[in-house]
Amino acid sequence: MSRLFSLILNTVSSVGISLFLTSSFSASWAQNSVTYYRQQGLAYRSQKLFPQAIAALEKSVQLAPQDLNGRIILGWTFHLAGESKQAERSLIQAIYINPFSVQAFNALGIVYLVRGDLAQAVGVHNWAAILKPDNEIAYYNLSLAYQRLGLWHWAIANAEIAIKLEPDNPHPIMAKAMAVWDQGDRQLARQIFNQAISLDGRYADAGFLDYLNEAGFSLSQIDLSKQILSSI
Repeated sequence: MSRLFSLILNTVSSVGISLFLTSSFSASWAQNSVTYYRQQGLAYRSQKLFPQAIAALEKSVQLAPQDLNGRIILGWTFHLAGESKQAERSLIQAIYINPFSVQAFNALGIVYLVRGDLAQAVGVHNWAAILKPDNEIAYYNLSLAYQRLGLWHWAIANAEIAIKLEPDNPHPIMAKAMAVWDQGDRQLARQIFNQAISLDGRYADAGFLDYLNEAGFSLSQIDLSKQILSSI
């Protein structure tokens, strides 16, 4: 009887260890696969191979659907690929996972800003600024949105906060210059624009200003920046 009990115990123990090892291996394999697909997606993205990047990142999200960073990375990749609706969907899914994610709200606000949904951009970025009061990204993008809405006092106020938080970044300085120009103080706008040029001489080149679309500037804002530059 004792030999039979010992045989059963050994069998159960062996099965338990096997199941444990199998479960651990499966979990490890899944995690490694998430990492693999994410790294692959980011590598494709760095080469601007967006269809391949999205395919790889979608696989990583399928393997880890509750991973916040995975959904934010996928959403931002959709945004870079010009697929704003899919970007919005992925970032909202990230917000469902963590409604206090500053990174997710920053990214979603930029998607709305670039798409021209200015009221939504303002709402999202204001919430991002509440979540993180030293969030220079939110204040900078609020300045761009308010300038496009014709709310120049608010555009200037938010640009000044962004400048204070990130004084070496020429973008919020240029955002402030545009709002001041629209207010009618052209001389002050030129002086402010020159501050941006002093930080980075490339902004004295009108051709280089086309790059500002990657910094959230609309085509009309890029044209306005060129107009200010040409008046200096």
